[in-house]
Amino acid sequence: MQEKNNNAPRGQKPMRIKFNISWIYFILLIAIGWMFFNQGGANPQKEEWADVQKQWLAGDIKEVVFIRNEYEGRVTMRPERIENYADKFGGKVPEKSPHFVFLVSGSFNAEEMFGELNSKLPEDRQVKVVIENQENWWGMLEWLIFPLLLIFMWVFMFRGMNRNMGGGGSGGPGGIFNVGKSTGKLAEKGENQVTFKDVAGLYGAKEEVMEIVDFLKNPAKYTALGGKIPKGALLVGPPGTGKTLLAKAVAGEANVPFFSISGSDFVEMFVGVGASRVRDLFRQAKEKAPCIVFIDEIDAVGRARSKNGGYSSNDERENTLNQLLTEMDGFGTNSGVIILAATNRADILDKALMRAGRFDRQIHVDLPELKERKEILEVHLRKLKLSTDFDVDYIAKHTPGFSGADLANICNEAALTAARRNKSEIDKQDFLDAIDRVVGGLERKATMMTEEEKRTTAYHEAGHAVVSWLLPNANPVFKVTIVPRGQSLGATWYLPDERYVTTKEQMIDEMCATIGGRVADEIHTGQPCTGALSDLEKLTKLAYAMVTYYGMSENVGNISFYDSTGSRAYDMTKPYSEKTAELIDKEVKDLVDMIHERTRKILTENFEGFSQLAELLLEKEVIFAEDLERIFGPRAGAPRKVEVKEETAETEETESNE
Repeated sequence: MQEKNNNAPRGQKPMRIKFNISWIYFILLIAIGWMFFNQGGANPQKEEWADVQKQWLAGDIKEVVFIRNEYEGRVTMRPERIENYADKFGGKVPEKSPHFVFLVSGSFNAEEMFGELNSKLPEDRQVKVVIENQENWWGMLEWLIFPLLLIFMWVFMFRGMNRNMGGGGSGGPGGIFNVGKSTGKLAEKGENQVTFKDVAGLYGAKEEVMEIVDFLKNPAKYTALGGKIPKGALLVGPPGTGKTLLAKAVAGEANVPFFSISGSDFVEMFVGVGASRVRDLFRQAKEKAPCIVFIDEIDAVGRARSKNGGYSSNDERENTLNQLLTEMDGFGTNSGVIILAATNRADILDKALMRAGRFDRQIHVDLPELKERKEILEVHLRKLKLSTDFDVDYIAKHTPGFSGADLANICNEAALTAARRNKSEIDKQDFLDAIDRVVGGLERKATMMTEEEKRTTAYHEAGHAVVSWLLPNANPVFKVTIVPRGQSLGATWYLPDERYVTTKEQMIDEMCATIGGRVADEIHTGQPCTGALSDLEKLTKLAYAMVTYYGMSENVGNISFYDSTGSRAYDMTKPYSEKTAELIDKEVKDLVDMIHERTRKILTENFEGFSQLAELLLEKEVIFAEDLERIFGPRAGAPRKVEVKEETAETEETESNE
């Protein structure tokens, strides 16, 4: 037998026309258009009975069909006379009859009226009259077909939308007809290649989740002794610390399916959708067991329920939360499904969600320390072309307080900076500039400052630096600059010691350094200026925290009004009386005044060195700790350095002259 399409190149499949759902929409539109807009020019024109009488007596009418039950007459004109009425049809003479229609009342006597008109005409001009009753089935069918076509079109349109949105059928996720289906993404067994080798640092967190991995790999090891596999673990930590990456690593290490979904995906505008999606997610998880379900940003749906049912409540969110609680309780002991969730707001989660038997353990994913930052940097530096003398340790020491995401961003910015400078390698300076850009913002080279504004900024930043250098418990100064970045005209950078416990004396020293710029402005210009807005905001918050949270006021006493649960967020009353409120305000003001006077005394007593530093800053625009040491000598106080804290120093930008 001869094969078809012999002319097609060998190995190439013959072209086939694929069916597209859009064809149906096109055909339906054509059908509707034909029904209502394409009647072949045969649409009869309406006219009055008086006009019909004139046409009748003029001998222009050939036939009249009168529908008795509809009180409607249909007029067909003589072919040779129809041209006289072309203007009534828009200049186009209709090809089909009837040409005109007229309506009459129920008292109309057709036989009598038509007979009387015909009697006035000669026999060759008399009109043929047909009087009948008629059932208009076609008209009724037209009105029936139209809504049916619309419904048909609507169904096909939304089925197509459903496929395009990921429905793919009645059981698939997403789609307009599958709003109740889970939108979670599934990584099948073997698809997830992320393991603990890809997670740098996070020693404590990895140690905790290793037990979960062992549960999934060897469940019988624990159940044989009567132990229960934990149902869930909550990853708690600041944004960008690697919570999601750690959850993926757990699934990859255990080599089990991995469901991932965001907490906000459960909440929709439709009532009951959130609860339905929770049920569907857990149904799918049970089918894939053993597996891991990861809910990112669970605080979007797991926020504590309001005690006041009528105020600040969200029934849909609470229903979703209730369903989540029910599903977590519904798992059997050996179901093999473990729930991992991540949040940076563990304090606002509902207590029912946090109890044992649901999220059995909390795993804290903290900001990386020096060793961890070095490992994270080494991961991101693998793909970068670095200079031969590049020192990873130096960058790690100058990036404390940075999350894993921040470190990745710095590496990328350093590469972009080197590329803009047409370098073939990335060096240390590129990284330092990248840190400045990420933290402080883009350098504003086009900012036009007057000489007086530049001098005021220099004295402002010098005030911060001098006070910090001379107070033993203040954060050590790393760098001072008056180069405008972001919204600030200058900044003082610190390398603070990481403290797990801060004393009252330490807080006061740091507050003095915070207001050092404001006091420097008053000494230099004789009056305050607006550049210390952020300093005053920080100072005020710290002062109120000392009095109302930490119990560091003798007159207020050892009382704390701090709300760790967040339940007072919608409470319109304060947890203390008006008399206590007045006392708190007085204590805060007295504390701020004391700090202000102490800072002024420090700058006044060291005015010569303070002025020298400001002038040096005007000259060089950027100065370092070495310049401060050359003017004031070694920094005050014993450096907490060596013991433990040199490797966990933290860089932070605290002041800005806005």
